[in-house]
Amino acid sequence: MGKALGVGGVFFKSKDRDALGQWYKDTLGFDVDASYGGSSFSHEQSPTGACTVWGPFKSDTEYFEPSKKNFMINLIVDDLEECLKQVQANGGQLVGDPCEESYGKFAWFIDPEGNKIELWQILNDGKFE
Repeated sequence: MGKALGVGGVFFKSKDRDALGQWYKDTLGFDVDASYGGSSFSHEQSPTGACTVWGPFKSDTEYFEPSKKNFMINLIVDDLEECLKQVQANGGQLVGDPCEESYGKFAWFIDPEGNKIELWQILNDGKFE
């Protein structure tokens, strides 16, 4: 039997792919490849303990609010506070209060197209304790 080895990407529709790509490049330093409009992240550049989580939520979850979308994207970041400043300076809407768990610090924002994005700064090598 074959088995999945991880999530290979996050793909979604965009009203203006180029403008949204530029916003993420300017705001969070994405290296956007013009040939396909996306950005690739190698696992070598991720901090120790980084992982990709696949996790369906119940259909009545409020976790993705205030976004009206049926998905949320989690991005691993190196400095949560600096990223939040950059998001706010570039017009992103911060939502909720940042929180800290044993395995990381989290905060959320809504991007220019209404997508809820969760930022995760890894702590303790990402170990879920």
